[in-house]
Amino acid sequence: MATFLIRRLIQMVIVLLASAIVSYALLYLAPGGPTTGLRQIQQGGRNSITAEDIARIKARFELDLFLPYRFTRWLAGFPSGPITIGGQTFFADTPAGCAIPGQVRLRYPDGTSEIIEEGCEEYVTFADLADRRTSRGIIFGDFGNSQVILRDRPISVLIESRLPYTLQLMGAALFISILIGVPLGIYSAVRQYSRFDYVMTTVSFVGSSLPTFVIGIICILIFAIAAKEAGLPYLPPGSAVALSDYTVPWIGTVESESTLDRLLHFIMPCGVLVFVNIAGYSRFIRSGMLEVLRLDYVRTARSKGLRERTVVLKHALRNAILPFITLLAGVFAELFGGAAITEAIFNWPGLGRLLVDSIERTDYTVAMSLTMVSIFLLLLGYLITDILYSVLDPRIRLS
Repeated sequence: MATFLIRRLIQMVIVLLASAIVSYALLYLAPGGPTTGLRQIQQGGRNSITAEDIARIKARFELDLFLPYRFTRWLAGFPSGPITIGGQTFFADTPAGCAIPGQVRLRYPDGTSEIIEEGCEEYVTFADLADRRTSRGIIFGDFGNSQVILRDRPISVLIESRLPYTLQLMGAALFISILIGVPLGIYSAVRQYSRFDYVMTTVSFVGSSLPTFVIGIICILIFAIAAKEAGLPYLPPGSAVALSDYTVPWIGTVESESTLDRLLHFIMPCGVLVFVNIAGYSRFIRSGMLEVLRLDYVRTARSKGLRERTVVLKHALRNAILPFITLLAGVFAELFGGAAITEAIFNWPGLGRLLVDSIERTDYTVAMSLTMVSIFLLLLGYLITDILYSVLDPRIRLS
C-alpha cells in the first residue's frame, strides 16, 4: 500500500504539472487581454494611445516578462521580488499624498506620472507595482490577484465569497442524487423488463441525453414564467436571493433574503442537477447490477436459500457498486468547481458561474486558479477511489 501511494503521488505531481502547462498555454493563446483594445485604437490612427502606453499596461500585467518566467512565478513564485524592466531601476522617492484625493498616481523615473485607478490616497511608483507582482505561487496557496472581476484584490477573496453557495448547491444535489439514484438503479435491475424498468430507463435516457442548459431553460419556462402567468405558485428564475420582497400565490409575501426566499431560489437549480445526476447514477447502477446478478456466485447464494434481499444487497451490490465508485471520483472537484452551465443559467453566484464570468471577461488569473484547484481535487478523488477499491474488493491488491 505504501509503495502504491508513493507511486500515485508521483504520478499526481507529473499530471498536475502537465495540466498546468497545457492550461496556461491555452489561456495564453486565447484571444483578448488588457492590451487588445489599446492596440485596436492605435491601429485606428488615434494618437492618444502610444507604444509607451501599451508597454506600461503590459508591465502591469506581467506581459513583458519572458513566458517561462511568467509561468514559474505564477506556479511556484520563482523568480520572486521586483523585476528590472527595460534595464532601468525604479525608486519609490515620490512625495506622500495624492495630487487629487481618491486617486492613485503612477510615477515614472523620468518624473512623469499618470492616474491609473481609484481608491487610494498615496502615490504609487513603478517599483511598488513590481513589489506587488511578487507571489508565493499557486501551489503554495497564493492564487494572485484578480485583474477584472475584483480588480487588484486577492482571488482567494473571490473564492471565499462564492464557495459557500457552490458547496450548498452541489452538496445537496449530490446527496439527494445518490440517495435516490442508487436504490432506483438497484430496483430497476432486480425488476428487469417490468413496467417500472421501462419507465425508469426512458427517464434516464432523457436525463442523460438533454444538456443541462436545455433542462434549465425548460424549468424556467414552466415553473417560473408559465406558473406565474397562470396565477399558480412559481419559483424565482435566478440568483440566490431576491433584491426586494415579492408575493407568491398561495404562499403570500416572501421577504428578501429570508429562509423561504433562499429555499425558493434554491429549488430549481438543485432540481435540475438532481434530475441529471439521478439519470446517470441509476443507469450506472442498473448496468452493474444486471451484470453481477447473472454470475455463478449469485445463483449459488440463491440456491442456499438466502433471502432475495440478502442476495441483492450483501452479495451482488458490493461488486456492482465498484464501477460506480469510479463515477464518484469527481465528487471533490464537483463540490469545489460547481456546475458551470447550471449556475450560469440560473445566475447562481457560485464558483461555476465565477469560472464562466472569468473566461467571458478575460480574467484569466481567476480562470487558471479555479482550473488548477479542480484538477488537483479530481486527482485526489481518483486516489481515494483506488484505495476504496481495495477495501470493498479483497481480490484487488495494491502493490
